[in-house]
Amino acid sequence: MAKQLFGTDGIRGIPGTYPLDDATLERVGFALGEYLLAHGPKKGARARVLIGRDTRESGPHIAERIAMGLSAAGAEAVSAGVLTTPGVAWLVSREGFSAGVVISASHNPYHDNGVKLISASGMKFPDAVEAEIESSILSPKSAASGEHRGGNRSKIDHSGDEKLHEDYLAGLREAVLPGAKLAGMKVVLDCANGAASKLAPELFRSLGASVTAINNVPDGRNINTECGSLHPQHMQKAVVEAGAALGVAFDGDADRAIFATSSGTLVNGDGVLLAVGRYLKSTGKLKGGAIVGTTMANLGLERALEKSALKLTRTDVGDRYVLEEMLRTGANLGGEQSGHILFLDDATTGDGMLTAIKMASLISIAGPLDTLVADLKIFPQKIVNVPVRSKPALESLPEVVRALKEAETALGRSGRVVLRYSGTEPLARVMVEAEREEDVRRWSEVLAAALRTAIGA
Repeated sequence: MAKQLFGTDGIRGIPGTYPLDDATLERVGFALGEYLLAHGPKKGARARVLIGRDTRESGPHIAERIAMGLSAAGAEAVSAGVLTTPGVAWLVSREGFSAGVVISASHNPYHDNGVKLISASGMKFPDAVEAEIESSILSPKSAASGEHRGGNRSKIDHSGDEKLHEDYLAGLREAVLPGAKLAGMKVVLDCANGAASKLAPELFRSLGASVTAINNVPDGRNINTECGSLHPQHMQKAVVEAGAALGVAFDGDADRAIFATSSGTLVNGDGVLLAVGRYLKSTGKLKGGAIVGTTMANLGLERALEKSALKLTRTDVGDRYVLEEMLRTGANLGGEQSGHILFLDDATTGDGMLTAIKMASLISIAGPLDTLVADLKIFPQKIVNVPVRSKPALESLPEVVRALKEAETALGRSGRVVLRYSGTEPLARVMVEAEREEDVRRWSEVLAAALRTAIGA
């Protein structure tokens, strides 16, 4: 049965409305607490749950409501304060917490928010567990009453925020590549007015870097607003003006990062996978026989990796699927074009600040980022969203199958096509990449037309 609350990245919505209304939030905490009591690492013992949040104005209230539900179930809620999503995951896995809760809507505007649940391993709960917790949330049993909660008093322990932050930063400092020296390196950090606003500049300065921080003054409403990884142009300009070696742009919860070279050229996750993959291979530390990407990784990345005798394994879009493939094959490097990179030797989830440390280290060791990605030719790409009235199997549509075969035959190794349905909207997505722009335009139009004829809304 399809889940009603949990999407690919937790529960999302507008605070104050379902499913982020007070009653449902308390049920989330209660259901998580009950699950941990029955199935947690220390079955039957009092569970300790770490709660972190980004800088949205709705975050503190959501944290308190979830904490009330946890308390009603007999669990202890511990605050991590404003902390990145990967920071919560790192601390949960290393400091003995039973689970973690992150309150964030990642790269969305401030008026959205969300709740992500993290298991004791520091990874997202498996689908089956999320389904079990969701069933409990939707059950009347989880409606923790005011009598159970003991009124509306705060149920979250705020005493250890600073120590937890320092523990996380200490772990990131250990991820500097051997032989790298960041002292004196000029870096620009666009913190998206989000969870990395304080921590990222503190991290790089503690390693001796010369830091220019921008968009690092959150006010509860300016998170992701014309800044960060979705709007990196300000970071690119600041890099050139400062004469910096590297620019970094995080998103609101800092689980991803994209970069600018010293010339201001943008480098996304594909460039990171190429540069780091080559380095790991050269040092004998690349595991699993391949780098794991998604269907959206540019064909140019695949071609550049081939030149270095490296293989790209593709998965469906989503960090969950990248992680699953990495765990299945033993790979230690994977990620998405969006800048969500997984270094499984260091962390259990994608971490923008960790990726930034790795990239700064690599520049220190191997030279300018412009040089490291110089041969990454980005193939022209076009994505067309086609509204559809239904979502039958694409292979059951003769017109679409015929058009797809024609496109793949014509493009050969000089291009590729991806057809898929949106997981959340009534849309079919057509993605075409090719060496020539005219081929991209032609075949994206042909395929979109075939879909409109077959199932267009």
